[in-house]
Amino acid sequence: MSSNDFPPLKNDLILRVCRGESVERVPIWIMRQAGRYLPEYKAVSAQHSFFEVCRTPSLACEVTLQPVRRFDLDAAIIFSDILVIPQALGMQVEMVANEGPCFPQPLKTPDDINTKLDRTRQASVELKYVYEAITLTRRTLDGQCPLIGFSGAPWTLMSYMIEGKASSTMSKAKRWLYSYEKESHDLLGILAKFIIDHLVEQIAAGAQLVQLFESHCACLTPDLFNRFSLPYLSQIAKGVRDELSKRQIASVPFIVFAKDAHYGLQDLSSTGLFDVISLDWTITSACIKSLRNENSKLVLQGNLDPCALYSSKDNLEKTVHEMLQVFGTKQYIANLGHGIYPDMSVDNVKWFIDAVHEISKGMNNDSNANKSL
Repeated sequence: MSSNDFPPLKNDLILRVCRGESVERVPIWIMRQAGRYLPEYKAVSAQHSFFEVCRTPSLACEVTLQPVRRFDLDAAIIFSDILVIPQALGMQVEMVANEGPCFPQPLKTPDDINTKLDRTRQASVELKYVYEAITLTRRTLDGQCPLIGFSGAPWTLMSYMIEGKASSTMSKAKRWLYSYEKESHDLLGILAKFIIDHLVEQIAAGAQLVQLFESHCACLTPDLFNRFSLPYLSQIAKGVRDELSKRQIASVPFIVFAKDAHYGLQDLSSTGLFDVISLDWTITSACIKSLRNENSKLVLQGNLDPCALYSSKDNLEKTVHEMLQVFGTKQYIANLGHGIYPDMSVDNVKWFIDAVHEISKGMNNDSNANKSL
């Protein structure tokens, strides 16, 4: 589908920031903004299972639009899940209430790669419902703001596929990295290839930015990150751009979020393959300054602690102001340092979004006034 077939964009703040342009206010979106904390989402989930919503384009579109209708957000993110990729490759994934995702038959030995995964499957076929949801949502947004597509990264998906559920240590998955190095690279390579196709198809369907989630870096050593995560993140970023070029599809900004990879941010930045690096809430102002000094074109995203949204309005505004003082109002996209929590107050989310807009706009006005003196 040609971009000419979509409604013209009315709010391009986030895209302008990704291009390095100055903006009148800092753009903001929130990881997990579509979903579990919203009463309107709870009404949908009472009638439909999680993966039913993901697989039904009209429902995925509706849930994606819910926060955009309610808040002054500068981007929408398609409602889907990182684990649709293992599903597409042939693994069963269930969403268990109060527990999260579960794999009834996880990968236990390297032999399972050949028996439980189907290497012949194609993203364009297996995940067609995601791309249909993106096209429908892009049309229905009517240009209100850009639409973000996303995928989980190979190590994050691999860890779920082996652990079978969330884990604080990832010891089963890490055992593979130490005991089955060759087979681990084989699995990561299968996932990287599928992810490239998945992101390209999302962009072809209408996604105007994409984000790659590497959510399980906390359990990796710097050496493991450099061997089993970073090469595949780089392969995906390069592979997506190469494939878009082959298909004569315009490239879009590429965001990477390597949660808890404080030890790898410099290496991630130095690849030059990512337009935006998203930061979790543990990153210091010194690290932020260092990243900026090393790559003057780098756009940063983040990084408010999600628990800060439990604050009073005054305290939240103070925290937002401090965050903006650290990041500045240029080459910056405001966000949380990870996803929003299910019990979050809708009012507090609105306070956060509005505070980012109002405070950053005031900072820009003050800066312009000082320049004119």
